[in-house]
Amino acid sequence: MLVTSRDTKRWVLPKGNLIPGLSPHAAAAHEAEEEAGVRGLACPTPLGAYRYRKTRKSGASLMVDVDVFPILVTREMDEWEEQALRERRWFSLAEAAQVVAEPDLQLLIRQFRASEANSAVRRGARPRTKGMSAMFGWFQRLLPQQSNFFDLFEAHALTLVAGADALSRLLQGGPNMAEHIKEIQEREHDADEIIRDVLQTVRRTFLTPFDRGAITGLISAMDDAIDQMNKTAGAISLYGVTEFDQEMKDVAAIIVDAARILAEALPLLRSITSNAARLHELTGRLVQMEGQADAIHETGLRALFKEYGETNTVRFIVFRELYSNLERVVDRFEDVANEIDGLVIDHS
Repeated sequence: MLVTSRDTKRWVLPKGNLIPGLSPHAAAAHEAEEEAGVRGLACPTPLGAYRYRKTRKSGASLMVDVDVFPILVTREMDEWEEQALRERRWFSLAEAAQVVAEPDLQLLIRQFRASEANSAVRRGARPRTKGMSAMFGWFQRLLPQQSNFFDLFEAHALTLVAGADALSRLLQGGPNMAEHIKEIQEREHDADEIIRDVLQTVRRTFLTPFDRGAITGLISAMDDAIDQMNKTAGAISLYGVTEFDQEMKDVAAIIVDAARILAEALPLLRSITSNAARLHELTGRLVQMEGQADAIHETGLRALFKEYGETNTVRFIVFRELYSNLERVVDRFEDVANEIDGLVIDHS
């Protein structure tokens, strides 16, 4: 989503200055609501940054650095503060990159690959089969029993994207929590079917694209992530929790972006050698996000204990379990990153 600037009416991201008392990603969410009339969860880890020249009220034209945070939009408001001053519009990634002026922002937009995966999830579709290398395709024709593991990896990644989306919506509370819990359960069942297919195919396939242990390690790490999402939803249902700390929502936003990154990374395994550098960038971001989730987890627990440790022990215990479950989801994504790094080292 882009908005027009107030003065020149060119297409820009919703943005603004840092706000005292708010973290950078919370300030970004505030600006998105104020300028574009959208609400959702902002990931605390920025996608990157870009620079542009801004004319100040004094008349000075100065360079400004902008950190960009991804936000999962869950509500589009019919009325918002700057509605009369701006136009808002959804673009495809390619269109958005064309209409913004800043080269670094164009690059950030082109590298944001969530749209394709999200649209496939909404359609309930599996990812398209892409072309394999000539040599691997030749072996496949000789050995018809060889199955395409890449389709299964990518299909599982879509369950993670959908599960993360449902989990983030669940942590916003509201009247539809039961539906979000049910969707997470259904996505986890879909993932179970996929991992069963992978394990059965590994046993009966003569030629596999990677070592059998690497295949099972990768799909098992991915399955652990969706399992942990399901455990988190189960705990919320069991304890009847309906309101959540901001730190929990921040970790959920990290989970959403981690799933998006993984949905981009998995198709790149089809040609590891040519995609090694990009895979390394993506796994590095997953590791960075895991570290940030740890810090948020610690901050949330500290505040929770300070407020409820002595006065409401039951609440403290319940919320501590939820924090731990959410933090473990991000840990599982780091495990997937480590499995991918191992494949890159072995095959590039």
